[in-house]
Amino acid sequence: MATAEQGSNRVMFGRVSKSGLMSFLSAQGILIFFLLSMVVFSFFSEQFLSQSNVMTVVRQASIIGIIAVGVTVVIIGGNLDLSVGSMLSFATVLVVDLHDKVGPTTAIILMFALTLMVGAINGFLVGFMRLNSLIVTLAMLSAIQGGILIYSGGQNVDIANQDGTWFSVFGRGYVAGIAVPVVIFAVLAIIVQIVMSYTSYGRRIFAVGGNPVAAVYSGIRKNWCVFSTYLISAFCVACAALVLGSRVMGSQNNVGQGYELLVLAGIILGGTSLLGGAGSIWKTVIGVLILGFIQNGLLLMGYPYYTQWLVTWVIIILAVWLDLANKRKRLLTTHS
Repeated sequence: MATAEQGSNRVMFGRVSKSGLMSFLSAQGILIFFLLSMVVFSFFSEQFLSQSNVMTVVRQASIIGIIAVGVTVVIIGGNLDLSVGSMLSFATVLVVDLHDKVGPTTAIILMFALTLMVGAINGFLVGFMRLNSLIVTLAMLSAIQGGILIYSGGQNVDIANQDGTWFSVFGRGYVAGIAVPVVIFAVLAIIVQIVMSYTSYGRRIFAVGGNPVAAVYSGIRKNWCVFSTYLISAFCVACAALVLGSRVMGSQNNVGQGYELLVLAGIILGGTSLLGGAGSIWKTVIGVLILGFIQNGLLLMGYPYYTQWLVTWVIIILAVWLDLANKRKRLLTTHS
């Protein structure tokens, strides 16, 4: 009896240990992968973990990260926003072009107002008209890009007196030795993480994305929640445009082209479910940084630029596969 009981306890202990290990890997797997990738690349390049290189990568990833913070909220709410790339082009061209016409302060205010208006249109069509978010934001992507070309006449825009304006502080300035884009990225990520984790608003967004029918029956105003997520996404795009425009002090018509794919890659890598109702801002930050450091590591190792896209594709596929496999295990465990 004692032997049988001891064997049973060992089996139970083994199951608990395995379950605990899987839970830990599921919760912290993205952080572990980030640390491992940093260690691996440091073996191939002595410059990889140098302070200057690390700060350069974080600074370069800040624009993608700022946008990803807003899009993560949209995805947690059960929708997509594929218009952020064209919206970034629109906002950057607008703030740079208006800089010399109305001054930097007024240009920034108008840029934020018009970018939020675009986000409001997305939010209205998805939240109140109940149109498919993929179709709406793809259509908006095309419409915005066409509008940019009409507005600029197909010409790139630049700030005339680049040395005589304080506008450059957003993209080139430093606060206590830290680049301003990194500060903006960090502040936005912290604020949104707190809102999503510790407020009733954040819980409503998770509820709407996880089970919209149950959320409605619980008294949650789904249409307003969805609408607000697109405003947050547009606000983050405007912040990114401010950083990008002031860093370059000019803008091309297609400067934001492809950003929507990089943003989604970072969000997916961070473990946010495209089905909605699950995700984390801080894990999105880690996902964006992983992409940035992988791209940087490959360049330091001498691989051509296009290799980054291939490696990014492999990582995304693996991240999605692991997420689906984990969900299947949870379903099997629940039903058994």
